[in-house]
Amino acid sequence: MIAKRIIPCLDIRGGQVVKGINFVGIKEVGDPVELGAQYARDGADELVFLDITASHEGRKTFSELVERIARHINIPFTVGGGISELADADKLLSAGADKISLNSAAVRRPELIDEMAHSFGSQFVVAAIDARFDENGEWVVTVNGGRIPTEKRLFTWAYEAQERGAGEILFTSMNHDGTKNGFANEALAKLSEELSIPIIASGGAGKMEHFRDVFTIGKADAGLAASIFHYGEIAIQDLKNYLRAEHISVR
Repeated sequence: MIAKRIIPCLDIRGGQVVKGINFVGIKEVGDPVELGAQYARDGADELVFLDITASHEGRKTFSELVERIARHINIPFTVGGGISELADADKLLSAGADKISLNSAAVRRPELIDEMAHSFGSQFVVAAIDARFDENGEWVVTVNGGRIPTEKRLFTWAYEAQERGAGEILFTSMNHDGTKNGFANEALAKLSEELSIPIIASGGAGKMEHFRDVFTIGKADAGLAASIFHYGEIAIQDLKNYLRAEHISVR
């Protein structure tokens, strides 16, 4: 059995880690370098750093910040936000990122996934999908930090991303984000059934049982969370001990 991964997510705006609910009401949390180093010491398996306003503001993610983060941690980390061409990804990987996360730019130009996978390898490419469950019972893919709905739907887009060469899918349910009511397990289970690449679940973690459920019901390969770790509500080692007691394999 492949061990499940626990991944703190650090949303970055203006060089600071921030957190909101349902993608709004953003508040500052702290310094990304310090927080990242702390999570590495606390037993996180990986980290995800997302520059959440880069696409919306039409700018690139700061490679200098990525370099500083890389110097202070010893676990894999993924960087996303504002990556729209090979040069962007090359700069971030050269700065020390282990993987790059593609979201809005790939939705607008899906060939970007093919290009990234061909140039760097699928293992370096994470397709991040922010989707909202609408009143018609469909998961609508959004771009620009959830601000703009698109014609794409979650399951068909996730499958296309896999076929184009993405090595992982990072699915954030906008309906669940920041609510602490649990992950979108039904959608996650369907993704896991339909795809052959790992699925990272994001949006909704509020207590340890939610991680148990996302790994057993949602069939996710990794659980990503932000505020519960940022505010010390759940310690990573306590979470891993709980999951082991629930017979779930963790690192």
